[in-house]
Amino acid sequence: MKLFSALYDKVLRWAKHPHAERYLATLSFAESSFFPIPPDVMLIPMVLARPKKGWWLASLTTLFSVVGGVAGYLIGLWGFELVEPLIHQAGYWERFQQVLAWFGKWGIWIIFIAGFSPIPYKLFTISAGMLQMMFIPFIIASIIGRGARFFLVAGLILWGGEEMEHKLRSYIDRIGWLMVVLIVIGVVIYHYR
Repeated sequence: MKLFSALYDKVLRWAKHPHAERYLATLSFAESSFFPIPPDVMLIPMVLARPKKGWWLASLTTLFSVVGGVAGYLIGLWGFELVEPLIHQAGYWERFQQVLAWFGKWGIWIIFIAGFSPIPYKLFTISAGMLQMMFIPFIIASIIGRGARFFLVAGLILWGGEEMEHKLRSYIDRIGWLMVVLIVIGVVIYHYR
């Protein structure tokens, strides 16, 4: 089933749009607070399309991801009762509980790790607000964690160039389904551990 390649093609069209940077900023903001699709799917084709702006695009993605993280933090701080049913409906409740446990174990360090986690970042930002994590350390950890991720992605794409895009395109469905399988395995292992 070619679900991920169709989504990838749509994102490639968005990447060439005159307002693509606005879309990237909006997606980066939304993913950190409520939207399920990570900005990498738009950052990658945009860096390929505009290699001279690669570092700027990584900076833009980081900035708006952190601003979206602040929105997620505020949701957790002041409106968790409103979003709790949505977390259940979206099927994120068990992952959310895992994130809360990680906060208890690792504290602020979990925000650094969250930048690379397959668990949606919004669960970390909402959890940080709900647990009333200190705000300034939350911001600093978000900038470092998210920045490291997006600059790494941009750097790899700049380094790999068009050849990497062709390989990514040919494997995108396999990669997408592999990620789904890994997430399911992770949830099953955690549940039965």
